[in-house]
Amino acid sequence: MTTVLAPPDNPWEQRLQNAAHPVAYRLLRAVGSRGPVVRVPRVGVVVSDAALARDVLCDTEHFTKTGPGSPADLWTPVLGPSVLLNMEGPDHTALRRRLSGLFTPGYVAELCARVLTQPLAELADRLRAGEEVDLVRVAQTCAGAAICEIVGMPVDPGRFAAAHAQAAEVTGMVRLWRHSMTGRQITRARAVLGNLTAAAVTAYREGSEETLPGRLRGLGLSEEEARGAVGAFLLTGTETLVSFIPRLVALCHDTGRLNGPGLLSGDDSHAGPGLDAVVEEALRVTVPSPVMLRSVAAATTVGGVPVAAGDRVVIATLLCAQAYGPFAPERPHPPELRRLWFGAGPHFCLGMPLAMAQVHAVLNTVLAAGPTEITGRRAARRVLIPGYARLDLKLRSPQ
Repeated sequence: MTTVLAPPDNPWEQRLQNAAHPVAYRLLRAVGSRGPVVRVPRVGVVVSDAALARDVLCDTEHFTKTGPGSPADLWTPVLGPSVLLNMEGPDHTALRRRLSGLFTPGYVAELCARVLTQPLAELADRLRAGEEVDLVRVAQTCAGAAICEIVGMPVDPGRFAAAHAQAAEVTGMVRLWRHSMTGRQITRARAVLGNLTAAAVTAYREGSEETLPGRLRGLGLSEEEARGAVGAFLLTGTETLVSFIPRLVALCHDTGRLNGPGLLSGDDSHAGPGLDAVVEEALRVTVPSPVMLRSVAAATTVGGVPVAAGDRVVIATLLCAQAYGPFAPERPHPPELRRLWFGAGPHFCLGMPLAMAQVHAVLNTVLAAGPTEITGRRAARRVLIPGYARLDLKLRSPQ
């Protein structure tokens, strides 16, 4: 389809993008206006059409995550060579097959019940008591709780904020215009992740199936592979959730759906598009992975534009998704767009079930507390994934 480059209809969404990436966001939109595939000096070949983007992601013969300008340039120096983020071919297939049963519905439900019950109960109690709650802080706490569980730390609320802050420090080092981290950043990122995943090594050696590192050992991963996998899960999931949960609630609030006819309770029994459709559409509007990177492994074409081995391909997922118009949960997603922000083909996000379970748990808690309203908000600046620095939520006062 033809890329639609009008700014997002929600002014706050546009403000979040500008605050996070004041230069890169304008650059992407300017490049996208020139066509679905554009070669940009020092950046790469930018793809802003959903169908073409899906073709690139699924074509592992011509496009790879391990060549020049690919995710491997960013993450291999930090995580090592054997994580899904920076693998391709038979080794990637074999590792993914071993991990395929990791986030089963039963495991995800049990994990969320174990680590989110306390922070979500506190959220519900504070809302019902008439307090003003910062939903960003809640999302950070929930993300920190999941981090502690993933790395094998005891589920201690006192650790949650620090665990999230450490993971966020590493993701905040990534910039679109840099193909890799600086030497100083790599050293710091290794130190942070080494500290954060130290518990994972202990849990791996103990081998208990109650911990994720223990389960990775049971799946046949080496200690190095397990530590890298844990680090990858932390980096790909933490800021995504902290960004998306407040933006989801804000989108529902700003379009009258948070307490309106389409969203009256925390289940799917009401009229309207249903929670699943609302969440999926909010993912399209917010785009958890605004950009994806690939390196050209063998000469080919993308939308008629020739690319050579070693070229860097920048998939502007943000533009691909925004081309389909404003927030409208009633409208189904076309096949070429379906969950493109989680990837496609052999690299589709393995941790999506866990992320969606956490999102639904927080949203259901907010909805069950009663009619709410946003009383204040502030955009986060210079972050990897655009989001709110603060989003204050409170129960509506009786009229």
